[in-house]
Amino acid sequence: MPHDGSARAGVSPPRVAPPEELDTSADDRALAFAGVAVAAVYVSGADRQELRLTETLRRAASEYRPPERLSLTEGSSPAAEAVRTDLPLWPTAADLAAHPEGGLLRTDVSLGALPLTAEGRRLGCLVVVGAAGDGFEAEQRHFLERYADAIARLLASGAEGPVLAPALEGLRVGTFVLVPDTGLIEADETLLGHVGIAPAEFDGRADTLLAHALPEDMHALVSVVEPDTQAFARRELEFRVRGSAGEMRWLSLSCRVLAGGDDRPARVLGVVTAARVLRRGSDDVSRIQWLTAALDEATTVHDVGRVVVTALREPLGADRVALAELQGDRLMVTVLDPPQPSAWPQEWRAQWRTEWPDAPISALPTLQLALRDGRLDLWPAGTAVEAGLAGIGSGGLAVLPLPARGRIAGVCLIGWDTPHAFLPDERSLLTATAALVGHALKRAHEHDAEQELATMLQRSLLPRRLPQLPGGTAVARYLPARRGLQVGGDWYDVIALSEDRVALVIGDVQGHSAGAATIMGQMRTAVRAYAVEGHPPDVVVSHANRLLVGMETDLFATCCYAELDLEQGNTLFVRAGHLAPLVRRPDGSTEEIEVEGGLPLGILAEAEFPMTAVELAPGTVLALVTDGLVEAAGLPVDEGMALTRAALADADPADLGLMADRLLGDAGRREDDVALLLLRYDGMRTRPIRAGWVVWRLPDAVMHARRFTARTLRQWKAEDVSDAVLLVVSELVTNALVHTQGPVRLDLTLRGDRVRICVGDSSPRAPAKPVIVDWESTGGRGLLLVEALSEDFGTTPVAGGKQVWSEIVVPHRDPEPEPDASG
Repeated sequence: MPHDGSARAGVSPPRVAPPEELDTSADDRALAFAGVAVAAVYVSGADRQELRLTETLRRAASEYRPPERLSLTEGSSPAAEAVRTDLPLWPTAADLAAHPEGGLLRTDVSLGALPLTAEGRRLGCLVVVGAAGDGFEAEQRHFLERYADAIARLLASGAEGPVLAPALEGLRVGTFVLVPDTGLIEADETLLGHVGIAPAEFDGRADTLLAHALPEDMHALVSVVEPDTQAFARRELEFRVRGSAGEMRWLSLSCRVLAGGDDRPARVLGVVTAARVLRRGSDDVSRIQWLTAALDEATTVHDVGRVVVTALREPLGADRVALAELQGDRLMVTVLDPPQPSAWPQEWRAQWRTEWPDAPISALPTLQLALRDGRLDLWPAGTAVEAGLAGIGSGGLAVLPLPARGRIAGVCLIGWDTPHAFLPDERSLLTATAALVGHALKRAHEHDAEQELATMLQRSLLPRRLPQLPGGTAVARYLPARRGLQVGGDWYDVIALSEDRVALVIGDVQGHSAGAATIMGQMRTAVRAYAVEGHPPDVVVSHANRLLVGMETDLFATCCYAELDLEQGNTLFVRAGHLAPLVRRPDGSTEEIEVEGGLPLGILAEAEFPMTAVELAPGTVLALVTDGLVEAAGLPVDEGMALTRAALADADPADLGLMADRLLGDAGRREDDVALLLLRYDGMRTRPIRAGWVVWRLPDAVMHARRFTARTLRQWKAEDVSDAVLLVVSELVTNALVHTQGPVRLDLTLRGDRVRICVGDSSPRAPAKPVIVDWESTGGRGLLLVEALSEDFGTTPVAGGKQVWSEIVVPHRDPEPEPDASG
């Protein structure tokens, strides 16, 4: 099955399709597609002298009445000849005239006789009668041969009762009837399962099914949904769909057009099955080509496993497929199909502690010997195996060591429950498959290890958690690119600058590599350091730009920086080549904020970065995004921003996590990594009260600072903590005057039940507490007293110096009771 990146289609010459009525059952539609009007099952008698009719299925009006018995020794009926030669027969009208049963058939019908053989036994024959006289077409014959194999397996297993319908169900043939004029389609559950749609979620529209196909294959599928009845009556094609877990599956579709009449529209009848990757026959070379292409697209170990299951289980009629990596002396199972533990050996179920079991290779000596030889082993039914392999293939087990780069990368086990006859072609085909899968598994394992390392690197460079904010809530999301190395240069950060100010930053370093991630980590660290020092937004971004220029790297970065006053809602934005921020107003309207921009970081050392001031109202959501969210192949930035704004307007701001997920949407296979930062500004519930005093360098400066503090506490009715606050003010102001130069400022803040004392000076050096206090010393105990009196205490760098601060709790006082009016 060659793979050229698009659906493969074939068109047959036009012919008139019979306008027969279709029953609603999937079985009936499948036989209608195969052109079968009557199907009959004959089984060999005990004496092997005749064939006896056991079951008939009639889906359309037909004059053919299959005989009750057919001789295997007298005459030469097509059924008898098919059983003797073990080959399917498709006789023409002239051929039928030479057979005894030919007189029961009109010349405008077709007939096929397919031997029923399983486990080396000749069980009987399937006779099918078509409604048209020009014979069964190639895809119909292939379908009917698979149908006969399924019937033979049921007969060999001793199935009692009807076998025609159960065999059809076992083929997992999905069927549909499409009305092109309306775009409505009737699809059975099997077809919906192939595509990956739950029956309850299907709306009956063809567009819903098309949405699951790969875009490259859409043009071929559209020719089915919108057929030109003058151009073709039948069509075959193979196309790809993407599963819910991201895996790709090939499906095979065959359809034909049923001409409409005066009172009914034209319809399209079709069947869909899983593409048979490995099929016995002359097309084995193309099947290997398809497998090569499919494995080339499989980037992870899980992807390789899915391809192997698709390639082996259904085409070979297997009941189980297991794929395991060989890591050291242990087998690490990566894929099991079916995945239920009950389908696998009891010893495996005992080790089922994680998603898949694993076992030491020494516990499976038979398998260990096969891996040591490195050759394909085919074990027929009845082969004695250890308990660890019991039940995987009681009817036959194929052991495929997977070679790669001179060593065995793993093993694939294929098991059958009923006796399976291994054909010579099957051995050579499985040998070729093993080599392809081994190399793909080794490559995928290295890819997974690389991605795990990249993910660890990315997580270590991004914030582990965001700070709790007194007047807002922030959430962030990061999604790696799905193509190439899953590590990029996108970053975000939320920096608490003070009790009422926060900085938000989002950026993107050019490229997807470990180098880009390293630069990203350095830039995030630098921006945080400059911000914590207390610089204004334009200075923070300017310093980061100079740092990146000085690194002499070929990479540049974009950045959007916002500093928000959580008390007032005032926000200062700086944009360096980055996308503009988005806001969602409390009324649900959205807007792209026009922030004056500067050059990307790392291009020009003397670049200027102007600031833009914006006031946010409580209830506003601020969204900072990177271009991976709004730009992709076929999606311009303007359209992506419009889609993001629409999603922002529709989402509920009450839950920022759900809002972030809504903005990300179904990202699919992203070409770029994505960073998203949301902040909902709620406003501060308790507005702080502030007072400030410039401390002059005079002999009585401390006295004036104490008097200012005492007056302020009386105004705030916080006299209960006057002694503690005055002592802290005395010590901090004295320390600033004695040990620093330049201006000193005292700021008092009352927020809730806390008084915060901040003394700022022009020295960046934090005050040092004494390590050992000598009882005879006369100094050095002030900071120890401040720390003992404070609920919290620390130092914050600010632009041009630092702030030494202390917080003291104001005792809660119950309101005084109102006087009793009755007294």
